[in-house]
Amino acid sequence: MSTGHRSPDGPGPGVDDAIRALLLLMPRMVGRVKRIPVPEELQSMALGPRHLSLLSYLLFDGPMTVNELASRLEIAPTTVSLMVGELSRKGILDRREDDDDRRRRIVSIAEAKRPVIDDWLARGAVAWRRALDPLTPGQRQMFLDTLRAYERAVEEQG
Repeated sequence: MSTGHRSPDGPGPGVDDAIRALLLLMPRMVGRVKRIPVPEELQSMALGPRHLSLLSYLLFDGPMTVNELASRLEIAPTTVSLMVGELSRKGILDRREDDDDRRRRIVSIAEAKRPVIDDWLARGAVAWRRALDPLTPGQRQMFLDTLRAYERAVEEQG
């Protein structure tokens, strides 16, 4: 690994120093995120990370079809359909017919659960806004691209 010197390519740490910093930072971040308490009203519902992503899309982007959710979550529509069914039975999501195409179902967060889900997910959104706001759009894109590249690399190794 690196000796702690700056990168010869410009300001900032070298690759090895950045890796070291991330290897220390990532477990702390994950630990802090895991300690965000699930609201008491939702604790019995066994919500996992996959549910949080689905709920986040519905909260921030509004109601959408199962196929739209599947595309955004990058998983099969059948998997999303199962998740939607599960969360609908628990009263977290509502499904209604699409007025334009009765074969399609529109999925949304149940109005009774919206405030608690909004409050719960807003904490992460506020933290991300604080972290990303000072960056330029190009820097934000680079950050997102880097996280996606890391995710792919970990997936390839697993």
